[in-house]
Amino acid sequence: MAPVREKRIPGKGYREMVRALIVVAAGLLAGCAIPADAPNVPDLAASVPAAPAGLRASPDRPPSPEVAQETTPLPPSPTRILDQDAALRLRGNGGITLQWIGWEDRGPVDIRQNGGVMILRGMQNAQGGPGKLLVEGRVTEIGPDYFILDGLVSIVDTPDEGRLCRQRRTNWRFAVTQNRKYWRLREFEWCDLLTDYIDIYF
Repeated sequence: MAPVREKRIPGKGYREMVRALIVVAAGLLAGCAIPADAPNVPDLAASVPAAPAGLRASPDRPPSPEVAQETTPLPPSPTRILDQDAALRLRGNGGITLQWIGWEDRGPVDIRQNGGVMILRGMQNAQGGPGKLLVEGRVTEIGPDYFILDGLVSIVDTPDEGRLCRQRRTNWRFAVTQNRKYWRLREFEWCDLLTDYIDIYF
């Protein structure tokens, strides 16, 4: 004859804990406060072991080097000079013109070195009128008959008042063609379909 297993009846403490959890759950579902006469609920969070001291967050700890490096901008690359004679001609340039303002009165072009980076700024203002030309930025590369500019080209109030053309790019290309004595911007209709001739002389 097989032995009869004895049924175990939950003790009083177990029944009280179940009852307490039911009361708390019902209160949360109903959006109500826990009744004052509810049985004591065991503190479950107290039984979770604390994290090791080395893993705890510290408000005074500085950010890791990896995080700090992500917010630091990289310095610009030096100008690539593929032709030293061309670089000398650009440094000793003879000014800048936009045909709407005129070819006779050239504006100045300033070239300065910032470390290994060549910075260009040229401008021409109309005599007795509002027209203005501005070309400025970083020269990223100089070849035998061209240079590349990363920066701004701006034409204002010429040939007509109210015209405004301003654009920043990383690849403005100025080039010498047909043995002429100037670099000409090779984007002629970059703004509003008017043909602009921007020339830097040497």
